[in-house]
Amino acid sequence: MTTIVVARKEGRVAIAADTLTKWGNGKESADYVANHEKILRVGDSYLAVTGSATFKLILADYFASLETPPPLDSVANIFGVWNALHGVLKEHYYLQTGEDKEDDLESSRMDVLIANPHGIFGVAAHRTVQEFTRFYAYGSGSPYALGAMYAAYRAPSLDAEAVARLGVMAAAEFHDESGLPVQSCVLDLQAGT
Repeated sequence: MTTIVVARKEGRVAIAADTLTKWGNGKESADYVANHEKILRVGDSYLAVTGSATFKLILADYFASLETPPPLDSVANIFGVWNALHGVLKEHYYLQTGEDKEDDLESSRMDVLIANPHGIFGVAAHRTVQEFTRFYAYGSGSPYALGAMYAAYRAPSLDAEAVARLGVMAAAEFHDESGLPVQSCVLDLQAGT
């Protein structure tokens, strides 16, 4: 399980993630796993991934196979990219889509946060895309992260990266499926955004 967060404050955006991998009751910390990062770069965007550890490898492989990085600069463009990706997940990466009949749509089985010069965005498992104005978190430790970021956001001394890092640190402190160290990346927002 995991905790990933994004924050937007004073012309900057940040994305952060914990670095713990869990397999059942076992923990694989950054001390033992060299490729423990949950954030990847796609063009001018950073993406953080929840779900199976394989999803980061799949996204890196998929986006590297494209001639140019896809536009991840608006809700509509991100939805288009993710809808096309879902078909590729099923055909090329063998995504299991056996779903509960209560669901209206097939799940891509991952939640992803995106930070780029255009803002901070989230893509939920059923490809719902949202643009966030301040901060957000996904993953099993997200309730702790959201609480910490809510408390920290108004502090004038804390920038977007500090807010994001505090969110992940709170999840790692109080949730047994999130662990340190924190990985974070920061970008400037495009003027007028």
